[in-house]
Amino acid sequence: MPRSRVTYDDGHVYEFGPDMEPVETVEPGDSLAVETADSLEGEIQDDDDLLAGVPEEVNAATGPIAVAGAEPGDVLAAEIDAVRLAEDRGRVVTTPGFGLLQDDPDVEHPFTRVTPVESDRLDFDGIEVAVDPCIGTVGVATDGETHSTLVPHDHGGNLDTTDVAAGSTVYFPVFQPGGMLALGDAKAAMADGEMCGTGAEIAVEVELTVDVVDTDLDLRQPLVETDDAWKTLASAETLEAAARQANRDAVTLLEREHGLDRTAAYLLSSLVGGLEVSQVVDPLVTVRNAVPKSYLETPL
Repeated sequence: MPRSRVTYDDGHVYEFGPDMEPVETVEPGDSLAVETADSLEGEIQDDDDLLAGVPEEVNAATGPIAVAGAEPGDVLAAEIDAVRLAEDRGRVVTTPGFGLLQDDPDVEHPFTRVTPVESDRLDFDGIEVAVDPCIGTVGVATDGETHSTLVPHDHGGNLDTTDVAAGSTVYFPVFQPGGMLALGDAKAAMADGEMCGTGAEIAVEVELTVDVVDTDLDLRQPLVETDDAWKTLASAETLEAAARQANRDAVTLLEREHGLDRTAAYLLSSLVGGLEVSQVVDPLVTVRNAVPKSYLETPL
């Protein structure tokens, strides 16, 4: 059972920066439960509740949580043991000036559809959608700049990545003592891309185990381990730039794994890697490059 519990009321942030103060400190290897609010903090409860614009404070991330002994240059691991829904409805919205089709005259902005949840299904206009929770915003203190929880960057943040879910481990570069992990903005269901700007936004309870990894890898962006793959994550102003960085990071891992030179590892990445789009709607877009564990066993 988790030894610590950190709630939204204990503390939450709307920015990741270099000078974050922890609301809880845990030891490496500790398990804990983290309670989060939905990304809109209860503002949307039925279909008549509309979002006139992106709130100035959005995607509240519960924390920060310091991991004792984590120092700049280390790698912080957050193993996600479980993600449990904490309310009976999600909400999917459009917002003026936000989303992939924000300029489409045939798409209403703003618009809301509340999605009642029962068991392992949510109801979207009578269409059953499988509940498959993921955590939209998760990150650590930055190396200098301050970023809103709406923004993804090298520290993590608003990655909106479906693989950040139960059974996966997310690895972060540590830029400040303690790491300062914070998370929120969960979805009951979300497709890769998050096209309209949200998933089914919902409050959750997350059980996770944190650790400091002993590695000589100079990790500079988040890395996700799933059951069958390692996935480098990168965020940039364009999909091309994000894909390029995610591929660079995957090439580095393949170099280390197989003792290849840079060119050979690049060629191998074109045979065994796979680009996946996390989200295309945030201030920076996020791409991941997935390499199956049959080709990449021990990158850390």
